[in-house]
Amino acid sequence: MPLKIAVASGKGGTGKTTVATSLALALADTGSVEFLDCDVEEPNAHLFLKPAIERREALELLVPQVDETKCTLCGRCAEVCQFKAIAVLKDTVLTFPELCHGCTGCWVLCPEQAISPTGREIGVVESGRAGRVGFHHGWLRVGEAMSPPLIRAVKRQARQADFTVLDAPPGTSCPVVEAVRDADVVVLVTEPTPFGLNDLELAADMVAALGRPAAAVINRAGIGDGRVSDFCRSRGLPLLLEIPFDRRIAVAYSRGEPLVAALPEYRAKFQALAVGLQRMAAP
Repeated sequence: MPLKIAVASGKGGTGKTTVATSLALALADTGSVEFLDCDVEEPNAHLFLKPAIERREALELLVPQVDETKCTLCGRCAEVCQFKAIAVLKDTVLTFPELCHGCTGCWVLCPEQAISPTGREIGVVESGRAGRVGFHHGWLRVGEAMSPPLIRAVKRQARQADFTVLDAPPGTSCPVVEAVRDADVVVLVTEPTPFGLNDLELAADMVAALGRPAAAVINRAGIGDGRVSDFCRSRGLPLLLEIPFDRRIAVAYSRGEPLVAALPEYRAKFQALAVGLQRMAAP
């Protein structure tokens, strides 16, 4: 049965991509793997997996274009737009493409058919392979405010595989929800610090609200106290892996080396993590 694993964290810098890339490489020993870097505002998994990019495709979002020769300034379009992406003034109509979510309401409901859709490029999706791992990531255009449409485009690129690993954006906002909402199981990467605990609580609440099973991985174990472990026990959040604070891991990261490649003894630990996730996701 195919398994879709999302790797998330309540904050950036916890080691989410370190875990996601190593998990994908460990899974590739037992089956086919597709890797999706959904952190489209700042993708960095390619620095570790070093894929050969085979295709590149621009993503356009449909936004309104107003024909003022037909427009009667009735204001219907502004009424239906929930995102304030269109405004009707006394003698003209203003559109704000960066706010538009492409819902189609304004041009569908315009009584004069004065509005038509036009494409606006918001980013690109690149796909290729990193050895035995299929690789896909997105690059959001600088200055764009909305990443969920591009995240959906990255997810659509995934081929059928035994395992799909999604590297989610950090935090708990809309982009993260879009990345993890259809995952079979979510890995929450944290660190044993007060900041790590606070953001783990937020991330655990988000995943619970989505109804997704979740497990925790503690990175840099040993630098803080036991409150993160206590929280996991109190919430029934399985703690499946602890990665110690180790200078060798930091050196490997700085060189763009996946953890399981730089320190082969970790491959078995990530394979054990995968087994634990499979058990959690089993019906």
